[in-house]
Amino acid sequence: MDLIAVIGIAFGLAMDAFAVSVTSGIVIKNFKIEHAVKIGLFFGLFQAIMPVMGWLAGFSLKRFIYGIDHWIVFGILSFIGIKMIYESFKMKPDDTRSDPLNIFVLLVLAVATSIDALAVGISFVFLNISIVAPVIVIGAITFGLSIFGVFIGNKIGHFFENKVEVAGGLILIGIGIKI
Repeated sequence: MDLIAVIGIAFGLAMDAFAVSVTSGIVIKNFKIEHAVKIGLFFGLFQAIMPVMGWLAGFSLKRFIYGIDHWIVFGILSFIGIKMIYESFKMKPDDTRSDPLNIFVLLVLAVATSIDALAVGISFVFLNISIVAPVIVIGAITFGLSIFGVFIGNKIGHFFENKVEVAGGLILIGIGIKI
C-alpha cells in the first residue's frame, strides 16, 4: 500500500475524531490551547493503538481467509464508510452534551471514534503491510485534525460537523474500491 492510500485512510478514520473535536470545541467553556492538545492526544493515541490491536488480531484470522482477503478489506472499509455516512445524517440530541475534558468522557469518546481503526488494522494484515508507518501516520493526522477541530468548533460551531463524516466515509469507500 502506498503512502497516498495510507494518508487517505488516516484522513478517513480521523473524520469521526474531527467531528467530535468540533463539537467539543463548541461545548468547552473558557477555552485554552491545552484543551485542544489534550483532546488531540487522546484521539491521536487511541487512533494509533486500535489498528495495532486489529493487526495483531488479524494474524489469527489470516490463515483461514487467505483467498478472499482483498474482498474482506473492501467489505470492512466500505462498511465503515457507509456507517460513517449514515451516522452523519442521524439526529444527535443537543441536550446530552457532557464535559469533553473529563478524563472518563474523553476515554469513551476516544474509544468510540477509534473502533473503525481496529477494523482497518485487521485489513492491514491481509494487505501484507507493516503496521508501523500507517500507525504513525494515522495517529499524527488524527492528532492534528483533532486539535484543528477543537479550534474550529470554538470559533464557528456546527457548520462542518456532518459534512466531515460524509467525506471520511466516502474516502474509506473509495480506498476499499481501489483495493
